[in-house]
Amino acid sequence: QLRLVESGGGLVQPGGSLRLSCAASGFTLDYYAIGWFRQAPGKEREGVSCVSSSGGRTDYADSVKGRFTISRDNIKDTVYLQMNSLQAKDTAVYYCAAWNTGSTSSSCSMWPGHYDYWGQGTQVTVSS
Repeated sequence: QLRLVESGGGLVQPGGSLRLSCAASGFTLDYYAIGWFRQAPGKEREGVSCVSSSGGRTDYADSVKGRFTISRDNIKDTVYLQMNSLQAKDTAVYYCAAWNTGSTSSSCSMWPGHYDYWGQGTQVTVSS
């Protein structure tokens, strides 16, 4: 069974940091671009960051540029989202998703419609 499992969420104070992990189970991520998305209560799901299957291209939403860093370890089939300088507006459920690009590619997208598999989400709450 193909699964993505997120972990690392939790409660953190403003200005703090968290590292989210997205681990693949049942498949390897070699040909998959990975995106991180988030959804706050009452809001639409939005793209946060993505990394191409080659790891050579990354992209970030303007709201997180300079604070979040995405990386991948294809040996461990895991993608990470390092989140620094967290703010209350970052509070949301964070999801990772995998997009089969068919080969090692520089494609990267924050459009949810590209993605084939989704994790169950992990809650991030930024509050004092």
